[in-house]
Amino acid sequence: MALRINDEIPNLTVETDQGTLSLHDWVGDSWAILFSHPKDFTPVCTTEFGAVAQLADEWEKRGCKVMGVSVDGVDDHKKWKGDIEKVGGAEAGFPIVADEGLELSKAFDMLPAEAYLPDGRTPADSATVRSVFIIGPDRKLKLSMTYPMTVGRNFAEVLRALDALQTSAKENVATPANWTVGQDVIIPTAVSDEDATAKYGSFETVLPYLRKAKLKA
Repeated sequence: MALRINDEIPNLTVETDQGTLSLHDWVGDSWAILFSHPKDFTPVCTTEFGAVAQLADEWEKRGCKVMGVSVDGVDDHKKWKGDIEKVGGAEAGFPIVADEGLELSKAFDMLPAEAYLPDGRTPADSATVRSVFIIGPDRKLKLSMTYPMTVGRNFAEVLRALDALQTSAKENVATPANWTVGQDVIIPTAVSDEDATAKYGSFETVLPYLRKAKLKA
């Protein structure tokens, strides 16, 4: 079964370069991000891990934990972090799952159940392990996105999406295209004009079903 939005993530016990972790215990009551990679010591992935390391303060500011996933072993992960920190210019303090048996990759529907890693494999054998999962404090999947191996992920967009998810959950609103913190939000259609006025003070009716308002500080 595919992992869908609002499904609870599997409570797997995983091996990482920082020890054995239970996914549910690791998430705890925080927001969390899992970002996966098809192999250690690959060029695009190394730049991506470096980008995540650079954003350590931003993840912390939002109460969000991050965890990498790659289908190589713990020893390789520890060695790879040297390259990651060299490229990113920042400490890679987050754990990396050693998903050698593909348990996590299959449970999160990144690989089919019958997938295996052949001897002498290349990143192409696990190319679909190129996803980002944003998980809420309820341990449910809130957002997922998957990229091909040739396109590095935009972690500024992951950060923006996290801001939108957290704002939506806290304020019971939606966010328009390209929204960033501080911009107008969308009032849910189930909220009456009277209740919207009481909550926001004023709002803009763009269309009968599209009303925008600024959140009160």
